[in-house]
Amino acid sequence: MAKLVILNQGMTGRTFELNIERNTVGRVEDNTFQIADGSVSSHHAEILLRGSDIVIKDLNSTNGTFLNGEKISEIVLKPGQTLRFGQVELKIDDGTPVSAAAPAPVGSAPAPAPAPAAPKKSVDGTMVIPRGVSLSDLEQGGVRPAGFDTNTVFSKKKNKANTYFLIGGIIVGVIIVGLIIFALTQAGGPKK
Repeated sequence: MAKLVILNQGMTGRTFELNIERNTVGRVEDNTFQIADGSVSSHHAEILLRGSDIVIKDLNSTNGTFLNGEKISEIVLKPGQTLRFGQVELKIDDGTPVSAAAPAPVGSAPAPAPAPAAPKKSVDGTMVIPRGVSLSDLEQGGVRPAGFDTNTVFSKKKNKANTYFLIGGIIVGVIIVGLIIFALTQAGGPKK
C-alpha cells in the first residue's frame, strides 16, 4: 500500500496511507489528509489512484505543490520521490524495502561496494513571517503614512429584513399601547 511520510521536523514520521481512489490534502479538517501547517492551503492538492499510478494534482494552492523541487500542476508520482506542499516535505513510500541486495551466486566476483549516500538535505522548519511594526515606526508616534485617511466615512450595510422587523415592532408596540389606554378609559369610565 502506498503512503505519504512527512519529513518535516515536528511532524517527522507521520504517515497517510493512500487507500481510497480520491484523497484530498489541506490544512482544514474536511480533507482526507489534514496537514495543520500555515504554508499549506485549506484545500491544497488532490491525490488520485488510477490503477497502479498515483497522480498528484495541485488545487491552485497559494504556496504551490512541488515534486523533487519543481513546481507541478499534475503529475504521476513514483516511490522515493519527494513531494512538497508549501513548506511541508513528504516522501512517497510504496511499501517495498529499499533495494535489499540479492545474495551473490557461489564462485562469482564480490559485488562492488555501494556508492556513498548523498548527504541528506536538512529541512528548515522556520517560516518567514512578514515584518510588523518596527521600533523606529513606534518612536515616530502619530506620523501616519501617506494615503492614510482618517476622514473616510464607513457606511453600514443595510439589511431590509432588519428594517422591516423594526418597523413592524414599532407598529405592534403602538397598537398595544393604544389598546391598553382604550381598556383603561373603558374601565375607569362613567358608572351608571
